[in-house]
Amino acid sequence: PFKIGEEVFMLLSLIDDPVKLKVVGHVVWVTPTTQANRPQGIGVQFSEKDGGQEARNKIEGLLGNALKSTRPTH
Repeated sequence: PFKIGEEVFMLLSLIDDPVKLKVVGHVVWVTPTTQANRPQGIGVQFSEKDGGQEARNKIEGLLGNALKSTRPTH
């Protein structure tokens, strides 16, 4: 179980990239069990350092124009 504010270390694999990104972040929300249309899981805010900015830039590059979409996301 994760707690709000807890530091987490992640190894992220992005689409078609064999290199795993090392990222440090903090838990910002927790859904302990599936609720309505929200699946069980946690929300993590990437650190501005410790790989967070690099990961954010790569993810935003992959998402492209989807960032401007009005469609709901998780």
